[in-house]
Amino acid sequence: MDFDVAVIGYGPVGKLLAIQLGRRGHRVVVLDRNEADYPLPRAVTHCSDFARILQSVGLPPSAIPDITEPYDDLYVWRNGDGETLVEVDWSGRGESGWYNTYFFSQPALEARLDSIIRGLPSVRVLRGWEATGVDAATGVVSACRGSERLVVSASWVVGADGANSRVRGWAGIGWHDEGYFHDWLVVDVKPRPELRFPHIATQSCDVRRPSTMVPGGPGRRRWEFMRLPHESKQDLNCVEKAWELLAPHGITPENAELDRHSTYTFQAGWARRWRAGRVLLAGDAAHLMPPFAGQGLGAGVRDVMNLGWKLDLVLRGLAGAELLDTYGSERLHHARAFVRFSVELGKVICIADPAEAAERDRRMIASRAAGGKPPAPPRPGLGPGVHTGPAGGGLALQGRVSVGGRSGLFDDVFGGPGALITREPCVVDGLAELDIPVVALSEVTDVDGTYTRWLSELDAPAVLIRPDFHVFGTGEPEWLAAEFVAAVQGRRRPMPREIASAVARTTCS
Repeated sequence: MDFDVAVIGYGPVGKLLAIQLGRRGHRVVVLDRNEADYPLPRAVTHCSDFARILQSVGLPPSAIPDITEPYDDLYVWRNGDGETLVEVDWSGRGESGWYNTYFFSQPALEARLDSIIRGLPSVRVLRGWEATGVDAATGVVSACRGSERLVVSASWVVGADGANSRVRGWAGIGWHDEGYFHDWLVVDVKPRPELRFPHIATQSCDVRRPSTMVPGGPGRRRWEFMRLPHESKQDLNCVEKAWELLAPHGITPENAELDRHSTYTFQAGWARRWRAGRVLLAGDAAHLMPPFAGQGLGAGVRDVMNLGWKLDLVLRGLAGAELLDTYGSERLHHARAFVRFSVELGKVICIADPAEAAERDRRMIASRAAGGKPPAPPRPGLGPGVHTGPAGGGLALQGRVSVGGRSGLFDDVFGGPGALITREPCVVDGLAELDIPVVALSEVTDVDGTYTRWLSELDAPAVLIRPDFHVFGTGEPEWLAAEFVAAVQGRRRPMPREIASAVARTTCS
């Protein structure tokens, strides 16, 4: 069996990558040892740029209200006495044109992704087949299903096989461990419709039992409870304990259905390399973080957006394999920032010592009274790679536009993601075969003024947006086009040696 790409793991990251490559016509095989999707909730929140990624595969949040719903409100942290420690503003819309925060049902989303894949003739999904080995030098994957054996040959192999990735081990890729572990019980509940429940997302920093309460997608709520020092994981992971912990919140078997309870060990770390020969890593196989910033799955789908367009160019012969070295250097920098931010939040939340908790409360209450700002997610941009200038590597804006009788968000109107946006019409070379359209603002209606304001803020005549929603750079359009083509072909910085050096510096820090 011969394919362009073999993906190991059919979770949301593997599914999304299969869609991105399959829609571009590449021959993809996906192997997963499970016969069916995991039926219970796991990730429950996503952000604005995640919503734009869903938009790119035809599943914008506005079209799937049964799966995801916006959360236009605060995230409130309180201590054991009910005093507010901090209020984090999760409301409003982000630069990607969608709400900053959503809560969703992962099983329902995965089912929709699966339905898209079933309509892609170049993608083959092999469920129940467990990968038993990968040769990073040749791209050969061996697998079994009971007594049956299978050998798959692929130009590239992507390990999207989760936290305990075997692909990572077979490829000889090391792991950086931040040394941060905590056990939490995750409980998903379906309250009965008549149960009126506060919509607000809250974080209880009660030293007697740190816990989290958030929406869990349409019709669901989620609680998370930290394991205390005197408890075992077995003490927590039972139905009786779940109901006991829910009772103070007014949740009982009489007014709610227990959808799931499971104890997880939250970890923090990342793969030291994201490519070894013909093997690449994505999702939890490449990075793990505590859930406190709600960015675990988001980091995985961002991996896919970065990797997908680069693999496409390499497979089409429009770029050399060295372009894939920029995947790790760009994404590791970004993911590592969120891993460490999540750990810092955990260090505030997961305090079991009363004296330490009292000092935390005093400090945070005083800061709030003095007008201190709540902790904000990092905005790290991308690490060294295919971008240039001060704006390069940052997240691009998305606004509403209208042209030729069509109106809507930019990506929908112009078949995004990816575009060279200019003030005036121009002729450039090389972008058409890279599927980057040229859009002149003088020929479209910038409905809400997003792009006019953005170019003014950038003080530039043009901005080039990569196919993963990140900015390549700003400047004169002809120069931008030539630089982007040269960059993806490896004819301008960063050269492979510079990328390797950047990866070495990142993994050692």
